Amino acid sequence: MIFENFTFENPSWFWLLLAIPLAIFWYWRKKGQQTATLKISSTQGFKSSTLASLRPLLFILKLLALVFLIIAMARPRTVDVTTKVKKTEGIDIIMAVDISASMLARDLQPNRLEALKEVANDFVVGRPNDRIGLVIYAGESYTKTPLTSDKSIIINAINDLKYTQNIEGGTAIGMGLATSVNKLKNSKAESKVIILLTDGENNAGFIDPTTATQLATEYDIKTYTIGVGSNGMALSPVGIKANGQFEYRNVEVKIDEDLLKTIAQSNGGKYFRATDNEKFQSIYQEIDALEKTEIEEFKFYNYGEKYRIFLLIAAGFLFLEFLLKYTLFRSFV
Repeated sequence: MIFENFTFENPSWFWLLLAIPLAIFWYWRKKGQQTATLKISSTQGFKSSTLASLRPLLFILKLLALVFLIIAMARPRTVDVTTKVKKTEGIDIIMAVDISASMLARDLQPNRLEALKEVANDFVVGRPNDRIGLVIYAGESYTKTPLTSDKSIIINAINDLKYTQNIEGGTAIGMGLATSVNKLKNSKAESKVIILLTDGENNAGFIDPTTATQLATEYDIKTYTIGVGSNGMALSPVGIKANGQFEYRNVEVKIDEDLLKTIAQSNGGKYFRATDNEKFQSIYQEIDALEKTEIEEFKFYNYGEKYRIFLLIAAGFLFLEFLLKYTLFRSFV
């Protein structure tokens, strides 16, 4: 359609439309003076002419020509916008999650592990342009999901997280970090990030956290560390009953915060402490805000000039007025 997506380059010309009412008023005041008058005693012998009553049509045609000329001067045009999005190589993220038995502690609701699943899922959904992988560890570590851009795979892997006795007990922070570095070291992404989460102290594994931290620094991998657990005591599993269920008691929460701070600060990351569900949520939101994939959007504007058609219409009205004035209405001019 001709009037679709119209814009006007010089809309200030529309102020001239205010002259239209003035022109009409002027025409009405001067109407009686535009033709010669003849005084006679009676008009009984003259027939009224319908054509004479149509003479104002000439003035209307001039007004229409003026209106379309003003529209043309305002320079109407259509705009076709083409958008092209260019993004960087994005960010590759490995989430290293502690799944030791202490992650079943109930100081977060319903427990630390389930609270993690909820906030981690939200985090993954909010990263459509990045690849994400999942490493899990307790006394040893392994890759649960390699780097992938398929978010459904990651979400399913997160939802499947659970404590299992098939993995060696303990908390091998160095192993979890080293496995994560191994998955990122060959990445071509603009930014490489590890989000390492634990609720304890390094007490297992054959790779020291300091060595793993040095590896992360060498490969330019930024590490965010999260200590999970309330301050003080927490209802935590301390053993397994005969029926296979965990026995819970209040135990002191011990997190090696100095170690986690050192890991984060060594390669430009940041340390967080999640003492409750709300804090846990805000931590992932902050990391999400800190690590953004840069996206450039280019817009190309294709303008279609439409003033010519309005000029032609204005010229058409003027030509019609000229034609009628010197043909049909010639006797009345």
